[in-house]
Amino acid sequence: MDLRAYLQTALDAAYLAKGIHQYYQEKGFTQSTKSTPTDLVTQADHESEAAIRELIASRHPDHVVLGEEQGQDKEGAFRWIVDPLDGTVNYAHGFPFYAVSIGLEAHGEVVLGVVLDTARGELFTATKGGGAYLNGRPIRVSTRSTLVGSLLATGFPYDVSKDTENLVYFQRALTKGLMVRRPGAAALDLAYVAAGRLDGFWEVKLNPWDVAAGWLIVSEAGGRITGLQGEDYRLGNRYLVASNGLIHGPLLDTIHGR
Repeated sequence: MDLRAYLQTALDAAYLAKGIHQYYQEKGFTQSTKSTPTDLVTQADHESEAAIRELIASRHPDHVVLGEEQGQDKEGAFRWIVDPLDGTVNYAHGFPFYAVSIGLEAHGEVVLGVVLDTARGELFTATKGGGAYLNGRPIRVSTRSTLVGSLLATGFPYDVSKDTENLVYFQRALTKGLMVRRPGAAALDLAYVAAGRLDGFWEVKLNPWDVAAGWLIVSEAGGRITGLQGEDYRLGNRYLVASNGLIHGPLLDTIHGR
């Protein structure tokens, strides 16, 4: 398995998507909705994923792609997991917190992750066993050991009136006096945990394309990722808690009201 070649494919695909994002930010774009009136999708989402798929197919024709907009239509030992524009609502409003996220799963194990912040030009990368990097420099999770004083992030489903579960967890954190942000792009939230900018992050109802790349980046930066009950995280688990490891237990306790 040539991870260097696969990483180059991921980088080329990410920068291709970035160019599409920037083009439509300047030209203007159409948008529509999916599951709810706030679940937006734009031309940039569709065209970015199409471009990524075309590039991967040209270089690795036997590989499979799972993307947010087009799903997955076949099975294979190598699967690219793609969110062509994570943070679409932010993007549509000109709020500069959105990214392209590309992970590669080989025989059921995520071995490569790339998250490119298209507004800031920050590139987060990781390969299995090779460490995590920001713009080519190694990164590590924070060393903060107390939950009080930690900076945390979370996110919410598009229709919180029908899905209030995380509102309960959020309230528990706030009533403990914890500092919680809601930036709106899980891939970047995870990258920020890896870089030590956030000490922890949790979210419910996530999809594989939201977390595949960020999961590996956090892991390679020395962080910990579990499910909501503290179990080992597995791709496809829609509940995720990520941290620097030192505050993980207290964060889980807070979420569960303990």
